[in-house]
Amino acid sequence: MAEEAEVVRNFKEWMEKNEKGAIAVAAIHALTTMIKNSGASTIMELEILLKAAQEQLQEMKFEGQRSKVIQLTAACELFARHVTRTALDIGDFEACKQRLIERGMRFAEQADVSRAVIAENARPFIRDGMAILVHGYSNVVCGCLQHAAKSGVRFKVIVTQGQPECVGFKTASTLQEAGIPVDMILDTAVGYVIQEVDMVLTGAAGVCESGGIINKIGTFQVAAIAKEAKKPFCVASESYKFCRLYPLSPTDLPDAEKEPTPRVEQGIKIRQPPSDFTPPSHITLLLTDIGVLTPSAVSDELIKLYY
Repeated sequence: MAEEAEVVRNFKEWMEKNEKGAIAVAAIHALTTMIKNSGASTIMELEILLKAAQEQLQEMKFEGQRSKVIQLTAACELFARHVTRTALDIGDFEACKQRLIERGMRFAEQADVSRAVIAENARPFIRDGMAILVHGYSNVVCGCLQHAAKSGVRFKVIVTQGQPECVGFKTASTLQEAGIPVDMILDTAVGYVIQEVDMVLTGAAGVCESGGIINKIGTFQVAAIAKEAKKPFCVASESYKFCRLYPLSPTDLPDAEKEPTPRVEQGIKIRQPPSDFTPPSHITLLLTDIGVLTPSAVSDELIKLYY
């Protein structure tokens, strides 16, 4: 068995120490450590090492959480772009290397701050007496709701089970611990309860160039029902999940998000796609750390991030 790459070991060690940490932060930490320990003496050498490290990270398997691949890829691409820009701004290699290390280390701190900023940006949209529908589990979504509750807003949350992993139970438990009333429903009962709902709030595995999102399977169905019922569908997401992807349908998703080989039980093929794509036409607003955005504004923000 081949020895595990150092960048992968650093990634896994960081994730073990930070159970609620973001995949993107772990990736930046691992890449920053690689730069710090590298023997590269030129920017070109560093970029070659960085590209190899990115490929090693992207080859990792995330059992039961394939959507993490999108976050990891977006973080790696953003960091690579940052390396190029820093190299152009700073001619001296050692000074450039030190700047990259410093900014990489600050990324984790900024990631924690970004969730607090999102919660504050979401606060005006969560009001007394509301019923908010949540699909799947998201640290950012839970943070928004916890912040609103701590601010004295009284509301209730309706959580879908989130089959097949049933992540809705984790969401419900997290919110109940914060004193927020929670009801749980079957994924198939969204249409039944939608008239009780004032707003849908979900996270995102990735925010695409079009302003659409890739997220847990069932998100598109929830969004379609919300649109039909004229209920706002809002997405809470960190800006480092903005990715340079432009899917038009689920068949255009990255390989990691596509449907795995169906398992067979009693001669019946059971299909379990992990994610789906929700088009921008079904999304009301994106609540992010760089502001409250309409889906059409995402492409402009991506240009600012990458160019």
